[in-house]
Amino acid sequence: MITDIIKLLESFITEERKKMLSSVLKERTRYITVVLEDIFQPHNASAVLRTCDCFGIQDIHIIENKNKYNINPDVTMGSDKWLNIKKYNALPNNSSAAINSLRNAGYRIIATTPSGKHTSLEEFDLTKGKVALFFGTELNGLSDFVLKEADERLFIPMHGFTESFNISVSAAIILYCLTLRLRNSSMPWKLTRNESLEVKFNWLKRSVRNSGNIVKKYYSEQ
Repeated sequence: MITDIIKLLESFITEERKKMLSSVLKERTRYITVVLEDIFQPHNASAVLRTCDCFGIQDIHIIENKNKYNINPDVTMGSDKWLNIKKYNALPNNSSAAINSLRNAGYRIIATTPSGKHTSLEEFDLTKGKVALFFGTELNGLSDFVLKEADERLFIPMHGFTESFNISVSAAIILYCLTLRLRNSSMPWKLTRNESLEVKFNWLKRSVRNSGNIVKKYYSEQ
């Protein structure tokens, strides 16, 4: 059973580490997920991953249509180690594949845009259900396909001469506001027990040296 394997792997880490993993796990959510479409700037792409980890977002979806997603380890500071990252890069239109997958998982498709007659961050309704926040490149934004397919468009009100924030700042502002609102609500935002066990198992595998051999030996002895 996964609980037995978790206990086994936990025996290889300190009590302090075990408490930290459990504490962080309690704040993880899949109610909100982040989708990055064709982001190619390593610094900004990596900054978004770090932001997601800081705000407890567990799942990140990466769409690679024209651009390969590159991670800068100096920026992520290891944050990508704790996230579930799913890439879509096998089809001509990977944005469509991502949207279909997320819709099937019960997510609303939310396109973030610089401005316009859309829903402002303050007015966005989280109670309607789980949300997948789509972010595009700083130069071109999201593709026309995503904008057309989106259930709703979300923007951050701005009051200066500049038209938009860069993607890492936009993600940080939106995730701060929405996760704060989520945690102060009665919505079912936390991971289920099975989800928590799955995530904890993956974290332990990444934390324990030679964890693959340890797990393999465990199964061979059953």
